[in-house]
Amino acid sequence: MRALFLLLALLPGLPVQAAESTSAKPGASAVSPSPVAPLALARFLDLAGVRLLCEQAAPLLQNGFPAEQQARLGEAFAADTLCGDLAARLAPQVNAEQLQEAERLLDSPLARRFTEVERAVGESGAEGLAQYRAQLGDRPPRPERLALVKRLDAAARTSELAALLRYEVGKTQALLALWARNQDLDEVALAKQTASQAEKLRESSRQGVESYMLYAYRQQPSGQLAAYAELYERPEVSDLLGACVALLPEVFAARRAALR
Repeated sequence: MRALFLLLALLPGLPVQAAESTSAKPGASAVSPSPVAPLALARFLDLAGVRLLCEQAAPLLQNGFPAEQQARLGEAFAADTLCGDLAARLAPQVNAEQLQEAERLLDSPLARRFTEVERAVGESGAEGLAQYRAQLGDRPPRPERLALVKRLDAAARTSELAALLRYEVGKTQALLALWARNQDLDEVALAKQTASQAEKLRESSRQGVESYMLYAYRQQPSGQLAAYAELYERPEVSDLLGACVALLPEVFAARRAALR
């Protein structure tokens, strides 16, 4: 799923409105009996596409801001910082055997083949993807094929991660707008005031992911697509991705706190 986030970053964001309040958002991680070092998670985060998500955060945030503020945002939301914080929070929940198996699955020949297909669309298939999306209304996919794509999206948490990135970027931009008006919100109030936008972002991300997958994998046999979904459904991969989804909001909250 690595290449997919490059296209998802181009999905339009939503203006996030916020109002004043004061509170703080705590975060905690479960403890594993045999944790791994945070640095050991770097390869998994790359194979799972999470590293690419971290790389998209700063460019999305910086858009429209003056150079001085862009530099500050780029430093606070640098990919190494985001993924490093995520790895530090994730490491206590992971054991070495689980991590090794997850990496083996995500770097298997099947996974590499699909990654190459995704990369080809990301590098030179944007026009074809746009044309395909324009025709979907008149030429909908077969129901069984769409069901496979939905299954893969759910297993890989692709649209969930894409929506999360866009939502956290929007929350940060909303907070910056408040600061420009000499107003402020804590994390609890910020989440409460922006919650109505989350579902809209999830739906638009889901639509973008599904149409992308239908196009990118259109020449891949359904059996291979099902096998790819099964790979992400394995608990070694699924549990780690689920933990990433749960922890990323804490990571973004910490980076917003660093801007204060």
